[in-house]
Amino acid sequence: MTDAVRVAAHAKINLFLRILAREHGGSGFHQLETAFALLELADELVVRRTATPGDVALTVNGPDLGRAEENLAVRAAQAVLAATGRKFGVAIELTKRIPVQAGLGGGSSDAAAALHAVNALAGGAVPREELLHFAARLGSDVPFFTSGAAAALGWGRGERLFRLAPLPTAPALVAFPSTGVATPDAYRWWDELHAAPPSPARGPVVLDAVALASWGSVGRLGGNDFEIPVFGKRAELRALFERLAGTRPLWVRLCGSGSAVAAVYKNPRDRDDAATQLGEKQQRLIKTETRAAHGAGPEPLIGG
Repeated sequence: MTDAVRVAAHAKINLFLRILAREHGGSGFHQLETAFALLELADELVVRRTATPGDVALTVNGPDLGRAEENLAVRAAQAVLAATGRKFGVAIELTKRIPVQAGLGGGSSDAAAALHAVNALAGGAVPREELLHFAARLGSDVPFFTSGAAAALGWGRGERLFRLAPLPTAPALVAFPSTGVATPDAYRWWDELHAAPPSPARGPVVLDAVALASWGSVGRLGGNDFEIPVFGKRAELRALFERLAGTRPLWVRLCGSGSAVAAVYKNPRDRDDAATQLGEKQQRLIKTETRAAHGAGPEPLIGG
């Protein structure tokens, strides 16, 4: 049994996102319909076994992520340790490359990576189905990252998934401003515009294999329901979206609830030309590409 593993935690984009309704009962949650796809852009976790039973230590290489006990990766590790009898502890070294509060799912992906990493250190003692239950309790995007799918349709709070054949790998450009958008704020802005539930007559969306087979067809499925409220509150994000759309991508959308905007291109030259055209005076840019396969999962760290 290995004492240390390394695992990549990839970012995601939402190919489309529809907010169906607020849940009744004052839970504050919303029912969604979306499609996820992975990017090569990824955080990295190195997770080591420690001798203190049940203890989880976190070191972050990157921005301040707040209190460790509130970090999703820490909570994920604690869930697996509890399920396996707290026979050991773990030290997590998290290298952040995915921008925070950008809608790219970095915290959720870190949590999924921690679930798999700690379970690997426990010899795979927790069945996959139970890991998915842990993921659903941790957050809306965590089940997708935990599932092992490179692309999937998601419903509800994101806990209901249907695995998709991934779209072809394509060059991508992620653009984001210096300040993020907190997900609760984005939902509140949407709620302010929708005192009544959305009309059911929103137009048809045919979620078949053909519609999800190419970047061009995905672009015709619809947009991201967060774009209207977020762009209404953050004019600089609307301008960023319009500038990125003007670089003639195959597909362009706000990422989740923002603040990043992502675009997919026909070839690396088109992406690189778009990056040159936008520059980095008003926003940061990350060149990456979409993934046609999920990551390899936790890998033993030799000498770790």
